[in-house]
Amino acid sequence: MVDLYGQYLRMKKEIDEAIQNVLENTAFIRGPEVVNLEKNLAKYLKNKNVITCANGTDALQVSLMALDLKPGDEVISPDFTFGATVEVIALLGLKPVLVDVEPATFNINTDLIERSITPRTKAIMPVHLFGQCCDLSSIMRIANDRGLHVIEDAAQALSAEYIHKGAWRKAGTAGTIGCTSFFPSKNLGCYGDGGAIFTDDDELASKLSAITRHGMHVKYYQDLVGVNSRLDTIQAAILGVKLGHIADFAKRRQAVALHYDKALVRMPWIEIPSRVSSSTHVFHQYTIKLKGVNRESFMNYLNTKGIPSMIYYPVPLHLQKAFHYLGYKRGDFPVTESLCENVVSLPIHTEMDMEQLEYITYEIENYNG
Repeated sequence: MVDLYGQYLRMKKEIDEAIQNVLENTAFIRGPEVVNLEKNLAKYLKNKNVITCANGTDALQVSLMALDLKPGDEVISPDFTFGATVEVIALLGLKPVLVDVEPATFNINTDLIERSITPRTKAIMPVHLFGQCCDLSSIMRIANDRGLHVIEDAAQALSAEYIHKGAWRKAGTAGTIGCTSFFPSKNLGCYGDGGAIFTDDDELASKLSAITRHGMHVKYYQDLVGVNSRLDTIQAAILGVKLGHIADFAKRRQAVALHYDKALVRMPWIEIPSRVSSSTHVFHQYTIKLKGVNRESFMNYLNTKGIPSMIYYPVPLHLQKAFHYLGYKRGDFPVTESLCENVVSLPIHTEMDMEQLEYITYEIENYNG
């Protein structure tokens, strides 16, 4: 599904040198590479503040902690996504309010957001799923009208852009706070865990930064209840190299997606990923929908041909055992339930070549199950 070794070989000299510099300087925690990454990522995003942290889940949790929400306050989130988004809401004693998604884009249905708002609603946490951004203009309009915070989960869409107020903006930069993950398979990934938080609000940025350091603005003086969530210097060094290639990463993924599109659009039993005019798509995943085809049989066939595939995601959040207490039942989110039964993600990464792509599409064309 992803060729991290091939990508490493392509930039081996740069990465090896960056790691060696950290080893020689021995500033393994909060070294200059961390500071430089925060500055350079902020410049890339055209955002005033970037705060790195230990992982993408921490980025979401720290963001919620900084907003001073109270137990029982409600946070709206999509049902069709990875569980970390909702997990952190529940972990802090807040109430996750799930919303169904759009069948074409897989992103949160903005019409359903408005219907889900109650007097206890304090924030919306949209997820830019698979690399294409949500309808942020509508979400921000709703949030501004209702006085709600917006925390953008951009873990799968870093470097994607969307139109907001007539201008193109990077994913994660329109809301109150944006979050991303540097998990190795992400579009900008390190060689371990890592994450980042971004905001244009200087006061909020200071608070976010303190929370990631045990609630300290000044060492050994704890002003807040915080956590220990830091990006290691070695990971920052790797990310600093990769950040210089992020535009190329997106182009390579988009080229793979375009090849898939042209081949698979001819097959009536496959629905290729939808595109919207308000956002670019950087294809963290290339996810198709099967129509009238047994998914298990199709995936088994691909496996016999040496072609990997994955299901993102097999179980809706409202049916996960961990969230049964929310009281949702089967049938409450029909779009998500249908997607969980019919989606399949195909291999997509920066190192795919034409021979691989032609082999994959040829074998899919010859599936007659």
